[in-house]
Amino acid sequence: MKLTVFGATGGIGQEIVRQALASGHQVTAVVRDPARLGVTGERLEVFRSDLSDPQALRPAVAGRDAVFSGLGARRRADAGIASELTRSVLGAMEAEGTRRLLVVSAAPLGRAPGREPLFDRAVLSVINAVLKDVYDDLRTMERELARSATDWTAVRPPRLLDRPLTGNYRKSVGGNPPSGRTIGRADVAHAMLAMAGDPATLKQGVGVAY
Repeated sequence: MKLTVFGATGGIGQEIVRQALASGHQVTAVVRDPARLGVTGERLEVFRSDLSDPQALRPAVAGRDAVFSGLGARRRADAGIASELTRSVLGAMEAEGTRRLLVVSAAPLGRAPGREPLFDRAVLSVINAVLKDVYDDLRTMERELARSATDWTAVRPPRLLDRPLTGNYRKSVGGNPPSGRTIGRADVAHAMLAMAGDPATLKQGVGVAY
């Protein structure tokens, strides 16, 4: 497949690029600073952009089978960039008629399962309070997705870890896996690549966790 990855220098974005290339896909990595991309390959195209102009992004998404985004705030001071930059991606995709989009969101945006333990509900409540601005930004992003013409999926991991790919994780369409507190970035990337061809995840939030 022909794939495009936004936020390709981030932890999840680089894993998507790396795993997609290993699976034989043709990948366009959209980055601000190519020097930060630690992945190479003969099927890799590096597309440099500051992401502010949807028109400038159109060549990066034209004719692609799926687009992936790891864009988002890495600290509270950056709150707002997920929704802002995703609008640019959506504008480019809609102009080109590219439909499949998978983005990284966060577990606190997912509806908690009915039997979620009290401790886990309490932890989510505290995290929501501490990172309110970041999650408000992600909620705005998901509303933009819902209003768009794309076939989107918002992937909602809990606390992210740096650990090798296991391929052993749970997912919940429309919710969060019960007591799912962590997941490795490599496994989030693996899950997103697997969901690209899964019609059950279209226009859905999907929780992923160990």
